[in-house]
Amino acid sequence: MNYELYMSEAIAEARVGGAQGERADGAVFVLDDAMVARAHEQVAGTGDPTAHAVILALREAARRLGRDGLAGICVFVTREPCTMCVGALLEGDVDTLVYAVPDDADGAAGGAIQLARNDLLARHLRVVSGILHDDAVDVLDGEARAAETGRR
Repeated sequence: MNYELYMSEAIAEARVGGAQGERADGAVFVLDDAMVARAHEQVAGTGDPTAHAVILALREAARRLGRDGLAGICVFVTREPCTMCVGALLEGDVDTLVYAVPDDADGAAGGAIQLARNDLLARHLRVVSGILHDDAVDVLDGEARAAETGRR
């Protein structure tokens, strides 16, 4: 699987969200080397605190595939997902999580907490990190600069 290709698509989604005044987070769901869903954060625009990129793409993947179990899916995200998103990936039976930038404050795949591979849980995610890290950091830095200048 071409991790760089799919992560670049997640970064493109993050840019769209950032341009709309959202957190610059993007997610792409891949099954058998085909993108089945993609999304960017839409919390501010919808007023829905659960409208994270991962959640929106997870819903879209389940709808498109016509199933609630997403075995075989590899999800690419720009920023290490939060506990809500990692929990949803676990509940959805997603196989692999690939993220570009760790999140020491809110990340649930080893950043702030380890939920993705917690021995107390029945389900686990395979986790790969650091793919296109610098490219994703550039997008996140743009988000931070926009927040400082009041564009968000």
